[in-house]
Amino acid sequence: MAIEASKLFNRTIFTDNKYKWYLWIGVPSILVQLTIFKYFYPFAGFINGDSFVYLESAYHNFSINTYPIGYSKFLRLFSVFTKSDTALVAFQYLLSQFSMLYFLFSIFYIYNPSRVTRILLFAFLIFNPVLLYLANYVSSDSIFFSLSLIWITQLIWICYEPTSKTIILNAIILGLLFTIRYNALYYPIIQGVALLMTRYKLWIKIAGFSLSVVLIMLFVQFTSYRYYKLTEIRQFSPFTGWQLANNGMYAYRFVDSAHVKKAPPRLQKIDRMVRTYFDTTRDVKKHPTETLIASTVYMWDPKSPLSLYMESQFKKDSSATALKKWASVAPMMKEYGTFLIQQYPNEFFKYYLIPNALKYYAPPVEFLSTYSTGVDSVNYMATVWFDYPTNKIRTRFKDFNVSTLNFYPVFTGTMNVILVFSLLSFVILKGYKEYPVLKTGLILVFFLWATNFGFSVFASPIALRFQLLPIIVSSSYAFLLIEFLVIKAMEKETRLNIEPAVEMEIR
Repeated sequence: MAIEASKLFNRTIFTDNKYKWYLWIGVPSILVQLTIFKYFYPFAGFINGDSFVYLESAYHNFSINTYPIGYSKFLRLFSVFTKSDTALVAFQYLLSQFSMLYFLFSIFYIYNPSRVTRILLFAFLIFNPVLLYLANYVSSDSIFFSLSLIWITQLIWICYEPTSKTIILNAIILGLLFTIRYNALYYPIIQGVALLMTRYKLWIKIAGFSLSVVLIMLFVQFTSYRYYKLTEIRQFSPFTGWQLANNGMYAYRFVDSAHVKKAPPRLQKIDRMVRTYFDTTRDVKKHPTETLIASTVYMWDPKSPLSLYMESQFKKDSSATALKKWASVAPMMKEYGTFLIQQYPNEFFKYYLIPNALKYYAPPVEFLSTYSTGVDSVNYMATVWFDYPTNKIRTRFKDFNVSTLNFYPVFTGTMNVILVFSLLSFVILKGYKEYPVLKTGLILVFFLWATNFGFSVFASPIALRFQLLPIIVSSSYAFLLIEFLVIKAMEKETRLNIEPAVEMEIR
């Protein structure tokens, strides 16, 4: 009989002595970590641009904006109870730790790892400093990560012991995730894989998947309609067009002028502006952003030719809002980006895809390398929203630099290598026959890793805060695979010790 999540927690946390002490140590440790962190960082952190867009959308109750509207709706709902930025950070952090505990105890119960592996996983997940820095930002990152980890944990349970309640709840969470971050675009693929692997009532599986599709399509249709009302162009994500143009430019920058192909008439104006920009920014000392590879500067820099082209299209319309301008030219950006990628595939592969793939191997810390992106002031929207007495924020450290997370790119790269080789060893040693439950989980992890890799490398900026879900999940399974290899090695050593003894007895 399937065991619901509530029964799982009662059995593993509250009644089983083998697990209870993890809760007794974990919960106080989580609270202590938060208290110490907020002593040194009394204010929330802000990502210049992103955080203030979320706050603007929440303040004005916008239906659409540059980013999906889900997090802004959450901020507006949270403000009903309190305007404290400390309360917001605490909520985000505690939710992320709850998702960690849910994932952790699910791994304990389903795979029953050894005591050493349990301790290592407990330390890795509960004392992970990145959760504090992520939760301290007014950004969708922490909420999206927490709900994503709950969602993937439920998929693990669906593969192991499915219930109607888990399948339906999982579909609802997927619908929520889609309103928060575009990264959820590939989540239905993983959900479909999990439902295909589980043996359960077919109509429940179809109903669960259909529910998630319906929720996603409702949000897509609503968002598309709102953009149509604003720009008379039906589109779900203007962000896609800007991202494509940005990515194409990072390949186009390395195309010699003698090899430039003529753009279609509709794209010639923007193409001239882009080529002029490249010709006038050769001096990297004066233009240091041109040293960046596979970045997102061209999307957001006001001096970028993409931004200048956008402004040129609205010279006669001074009443157009920033969102209307941005969304109106998005289809043109998409067309131009597609043109560049199709015309210069070799450069795109060499100067965008390969560097992005290397970033995926070891994601840069990015904004998390500084507190509040290194800026000691916030805009008017933040001061109003959180009732700050001034626009200045501070820390109890001497500067805004953060070195705590510098180990993460190396750690992630190392764990990626360990995961790949241990997974190959698992297959070679036919571990899938001895541990079918682990095999199912590994298939899910593989699809999470592969689909995230494809989405991130081709269509998304890569940074630690965006890659935390696959890092946490794949690293945790790497611990389980290492335990499998240790057991196999010990079995072989035992056989080697036994064989000579048996041979002596025969003689």
